[in-house]
Amino acid sequence: MSKTPCFHCGLDASAAEITFDDKPFCCNGCKTVYEIFSVNDLTCYYDLQASAGAKPSDIEGKYNFLDNAKIVESILDFNDNTTQIATLYIPHIHCSSCIWILENLNKLNPAISASIVNFGKKTVRVTYNCNNITIKQLVKLLGSIGYEPFISLDDYSVGKKNVDRSLIYKLGVAGFAFGNVMFLSFPEYFQVTGFWIETYAPVFRWLMFSFSLPVVFYSAQDYFISAYKGLRSKILNIDVPISLGVIVLFVRSTAEIILNLGTGFFDSLTGLIFFLLLGKFFQQKTYNFLSFERDYKSYFPIGITKLYNDGKEESVQVYDIVKGDRLLIRNEELIPVDCILINGKARIDYSFVTGESEAVSKKSGDKLFAGGKQLNGSIEVDVLKTVEQSYLTQLWSNDVFNKNKEDGFTTLTNAISKKFTIAVLSIAFIATGYWLFVDSSKALNVFTAVLIIACPCAIALAAPFTFGNLLRIFGKLKFYAKNASVIEQLAAINTIIFDKTGTITANKETSVMYEGSNLSDNEESLLRSTLRNSNHPLSRSLYSLLDQHNIVTLDTYEEHIGKGIEAKHNQDTIKIGSAPFVGATAETATLNTAVYVSTNSKYKGRFTFYNKYRKGLSKLFNKLKKHYDLVILSGDNAGEQENLTKLLPAKTKLFFNQKPEDKLEYIKHHQKSGAKVLMIGDGLNDAGALAQSNVGIAISENVNIFSPACDAILDASKFNQLHDFIKASKSAIKIIKWSFLLSFFYNSIGLYFAVTGQLAPVIAAILMPLSSISIVVFTTVSTNFLGRKLQKKKAY
Repeated sequence: MSKTPCFHCGLDASAAEITFDDKPFCCNGCKTVYEIFSVNDLTCYYDLQASAGAKPSDIEGKYNFLDNAKIVESILDFNDNTTQIATLYIPHIHCSSCIWILENLNKLNPAISASIVNFGKKTVRVTYNCNNITIKQLVKLLGSIGYEPFISLDDYSVGKKNVDRSLIYKLGVAGFAFGNVMFLSFPEYFQVTGFWIETYAPVFRWLMFSFSLPVVFYSAQDYFISAYKGLRSKILNIDVPISLGVIVLFVRSTAEIILNLGTGFFDSLTGLIFFLLLGKFFQQKTYNFLSFERDYKSYFPIGITKLYNDGKEESVQVYDIVKGDRLLIRNEELIPVDCILINGKARIDYSFVTGESEAVSKKSGDKLFAGGKQLNGSIEVDVLKTVEQSYLTQLWSNDVFNKNKEDGFTTLTNAISKKFTIAVLSIAFIATGYWLFVDSSKALNVFTAVLIIACPCAIALAAPFTFGNLLRIFGKLKFYAKNASVIEQLAAINTIIFDKTGTITANKETSVMYEGSNLSDNEESLLRSTLRNSNHPLSRSLYSLLDQHNIVTLDTYEEHIGKGIEAKHNQDTIKIGSAPFVGATAETATLNTAVYVSTNSKYKGRFTFYNKYRKGLSKLFNKLKKHYDLVILSGDNAGEQENLTKLLPAKTKLFFNQKPEDKLEYIKHHQKSGAKVLMIGDGLNDAGALAQSNVGIAISENVNIFSPACDAILDASKFNQLHDFIKASKSAIKIIKWSFLLSFFYNSIGLYFAVTGQLAPVIAAILMPLSSISIVVFTTVSTNFLGRKLQKKKAY
């Protein structure tokens, strides 16, 4: 009878004769996977599980706890009754194929809008419409495709009590088998002869075969699964040649004992898998030891305003927030913690969390979630939870806000690894073919040794470890980059653009002079209450300098980006901003930076700012001018042009009266000409320019400017060390290049001995993880040395 190939995996489907859509399948498993990925409406979960032998009642009961609202609320990161976000621990994430499947859940159910995998923590963060799919249905969906989440019911926590010891178990099995196979192979090694040895030699060989079975089919299964999923996703990963080598060794050795041709290579086979797993175990321990997870206590230099019972206001760092604190959230500020609205009119933009730009209105007593942005003046909230760095990091790195900023060396690393794997396979087959004609006894050893020794894992580790460690070092020095690609892009920039106010000027050292009509107590109270809502650097400076007045709750508040702010309380209105915005005449204009005020459509006067520039500004620009084009784009008038001309290098370009859209267009125009632009601004009016630039850095001075528009946050006290951070980024690229050369040198030597038949597969398996560890050590030591040099440099 002719064989019928399975439509999914290609195996013989004649015996089972399972069909779906008139297509043959060898088993229910293949049919299930095909159904999941080929049918628009996901087949009923119960039907799928029933086909695998589970009873619908068992499946339903397993997830009944997810009908409990309290349990569900404790699992969710975010819930606005339409959009929910849950972070679920998935123990079965193994490879890039797993990541691809989990990050494409929207193809299985359109109610899922986004899913982001954290491979290191084995979690997936899923955003979905809870009106169309519940958390219970989501968990069932994940279980149906082989990625069932682990949820601890004892404390309603996700993944806290699960410790994955599978690698240790597999390593133990492989080690036990390897030791016994080596022991049974001693007579063959030393060519011991004798009646007893010769009589029972077949028994010893079959025992070795028996010991190899759990090693191949249990200990090595992750390599086979990863290789299969990689090939299925058209990804040629390193597990492909490893799996191929294991299969060849096992088949050849089994054939030898069946045909009584020899003892086979079971010692090399079990030893190979044992040392591969041992290398993986030590790499895992190395990764855990060299954790690049940045400590949340030093992560964001952003501050938040804490309110006290006596009316005192204090700017504190977000990690100092504790449950029960009362906070002031100003207009355009990000809410850093889950909280309850107490005072004010809340209109919250949750696009930072969900990607949906439509703002929602909230009333007193409503719960507000971390990541929302207040759009309607200031509000007062009571804190429900402390800040979590990992959650803020997820928000900041949300793919909703990721521009297509080139990923130079990361892409190069992936390309090298892929080409390297193809090259290794080619060398392995060519060398094996050669030895089959010259000395067939060496052919198998050559084939497996080449596949194992020339592993591109070391190449793939160079970039993530270099950038990961540098991210940690930068964080300690109060420069907080979003991800590794920021460092890559920072190393490639050739043009640096600065905003003026709040960027090269120090807000805390600004002096202000008022010129105009005297303001009444009511007007001063309204002025201060309006300024209190704003996050603009000039507003913050002026607010801190004004005398204390009663704060009133505004009826309306609106901020016009690039122009000013206006508000209303009872029958009084106020406008604060540029001269044209408040209706000031030409005679009242000044060349200095000024904020104009009008009340009830009547011009009152102006607050003129006399800026003090940041310490070390002139020296910083003189260092940068040697390698970069320098530009100042300011929204203020040209009143400071003369001072800046004296302070900055002669070739610095100065542009004034620039609106936010003008800055964005300026950057876009220069990028079309090949410029790689670094934009440094305050994160508010400069949001568009920061997003458009290749790298956008927001300067922080204890103001909550945490924004998805920027790629990095620089503490204002470290502004004068900007050149050092850029220089360190360039050094990181050099470290990666040296790592590539080191890896190529190592693999070239290893390949020489493998191709010439002088390297046993077991020795290759020992050397392979050592090469990866050597790259980790080299990049870590190099970046730590780079970090010490940065720390020793004193601010000037």
